[in-house]
Amino acid sequence: MSEQPAAQGPASSTSPAVGRALDILVYLAGRSGPVKTAAIARDMDIPRSSAYHILAVLAERGFVTYLPKEQAYGLGMAAFEIGSAYLRHEPLERLARPVLRTLATRLGQTVHLGILHGAETVYLLKERPSTGRSGDLDADLVTDIGVRLPAHLTANGRAILAHSDAQVRALFPRPGDLITRTGKGPRSLAELLDLLARDRARGWSEETELVSRGFRSLGVAAFDHHGRPVAALSSTWHTHHSPHDPGQVRDALRQGAARLTSAVSGRAPGGGHSASKAPSRR
Repeated sequence: MSEQPAAQGPASSTSPAVGRALDILVYLAGRSGPVKTAAIARDMDIPRSSAYHILAVLAERGFVTYLPKEQAYGLGMAAFEIGSAYLRHEPLERLARPVLRTLATRLGQTVHLGILHGAETVYLLKERPSTGRSGDLDADLVTDIGVRLPAHLTANGRAILAHSDAQVRALFPRPGDLITRTGKGPRSLAELLDLLARDRARGWSEETELVSRGFRSLGVAAFDHHGRPVAALSSTWHTHHSPHDPGQVRDALRQGAARLTSAVSGRAPGGGHSASKAPSRR
């Protein structure tokens, strides 16, 4: 007979520290930005000394991160990676695959599903159109399934990063973290935050020759039930050849991202992507 764990009551009744740590993580996950320790202790109804101790342990293990400028805590990379690991499993890919297939057919160019893993974009799915010049394009693309690229350079990664300045500061604390591939791209945290603020305001991200010379990409995020980005859809094409105006690519990706958001029972921040004009050519 296999041994089964005995039924227990709430975690806090048998293991208070573990229960409170998990409660704090859930609490931070539901907030739009970093929170001060005093506010956490007050809202969670726990002694401030206990909150400091639990947060210190969580920070040591990477589940929360302390932001000195704000004197507050936000979720750390360990918590994000656990969520990403869940989303990398079949449910997200299964739900996204028909969305990508529709977009690739509609646009006649390659479409990707990507997530963040630390400071990198990881491509989970790549859908090619059944006809057209995609074969010539794919021969030059570096964005195959499983490939990792610096998130601050990709339209896919920036579409996700645009929704958490605190996460960006934690990921890129030093200027040297902002590497380039083609000599183009943001060189400082301030420059990156300005780009991401623009991307957040318009609801999509764009890069031209930041990843590979001669290529341009657009990316749009999909969101979970907290309104936080869980993945992004993106499409890449030659700068000198595209079957569509960039505005058409953007609109198609936004529709696809909205469809994926709905499929994962999510919601976009503010109830939807902001309206915007067609992207300008840089």
